[in-house]
Amino acid sequence: MKNIVVVGSQWGDEGKGKIVDWLSDQADVVVRFQGGHNAGHTLVINGVTYKLRLLPSGIVRKQKISIIGNGVVVDPWALLDEINEIKSKGVEINEKNLILSEAANLILPFHKEMDEIREDSAGKSKIGTTRRGIGPAYEDKVGRRSIRVMDLISEKNLDHRLETVLIHHNAIRKGLGKEIYKKDKLKKELLKIAPEILKYSQPVWKRIDEFKLQGKKILFEGAQGILLDVDHGTYPFVTSSNTVASAAATGSGCGPNSINYVLGITKAYTTRVGEGPFPTELTDDIGEKLGSIGKEFGTVTSRKRRCGWFDGVLVRQTIKISGINGIALTKLDVLDHLDEIRMCIAYEIDGKKIDYLPASVDDQFKVKPIYKNFKGWNCSTKGIKNFDELPENAKIYIKELEKFIEAKVASISTSPERNDTILLVNPFSD
Repeated sequence: MKNIVVVGSQWGDEGKGKIVDWLSDQADVVVRFQGGHNAGHTLVINGVTYKLRLLPSGIVRKQKISIIGNGVVVDPWALLDEINEIKSKGVEINEKNLILSEAANLILPFHKEMDEIREDSAGKSKIGTTRRGIGPAYEDKVGRRSIRVMDLISEKNLDHRLETVLIHHNAIRKGLGKEIYKKDKLKKELLKIAPEILKYSQPVWKRIDEFKLQGKKILFEGAQGILLDVDHGTYPFVTSSNTVASAAATGSGCGPNSINYVLGITKAYTTRVGEGPFPTELTDDIGEKLGSIGKEFGTVTSRKRRCGWFDGVLVRQTIKISGINGIALTKLDVLDHLDEIRMCIAYEIDGKKIDYLPASVDDQFKVKPIYKNFKGWNCSTKGIKNFDELPENAKIYIKELEKFIEAKVASISTSPERNDTILLVNPFSD
């Protein structure tokens, strides 16, 4: 039995949905451990498309248990809307197959408003958030003033917790000339939905321990990508949570010895949504071509993704940071009709060659990529399911990529379709 963590090795949007869908078919339990309703995982099962933002990917499969861990910030109204949306497609969701951590922190309406206020006032310094209140909710969590799922049980306790958090937020709102938030109105709205939320609430750490003892296969599902990690990403252009594999332990209440394999989802080129440094970004026709063929638009925001060549330096760095055992290489077919393909193998900054992305954001904007060039294969790889059937130049590119990043390629995706995958290593296998 193995427990697996799936993380994005770039800036997110690596195609985790397809890979997690395949793995969730083998798993018994699927756990979300960080982020909020901004995951944007798209699954296609039997011709039906499911767009999951907060719910774990296992929810659309029968006989699977889905868990939202304590490391996730939860918009309770968005959660109920998503549950109803997925239910409308014939999926059964109840307290037996969906577990919500009683310790999960809530995203409230004033968090979303604060997110929007900050982004609108930031000008050129904006982060590029999804404006869903996720960052401000995490701020309240570490500020020890947050409302948690368990606080919905007691009206008296909820009243006290709301008073505490609104002292902080209303002071800021008053300073910004915004209308102060009414405690009683918000309390009434929360108490109204409390029964629907609380029926899913359980001590997640305890349930995961039980599942481990039962020998169940557990899949920990990350959102965003490691380069958006609040500690290890391109700060400050990052998300507000830890997206590295080790966050699966803290975000669900299990020890790091619960993790047996870390799979990094890695796109065959590089994309980024929002602001921030992007050393290999292409603003020419090739960048446009990658975006068009790869349909690079955000699932959650519909924002156009920035596109560039594969950055081996960055992926090698995230592999080291997150302890990635193997990668799932996605969207290889997007490169099918390019005469030349490039891979970043180093950077130059101030006339010096370096082999990592520096921590300073100013330096991150300054670095220039040093490329290794590869001949394209100019034929279709779409739908290929056997490595030996790939064009020779595609095999050369993959082998060189694998060698440079110092991690095995576990699988190769050759189209958005679930079955169009070359499987080299099954992470769940002993």
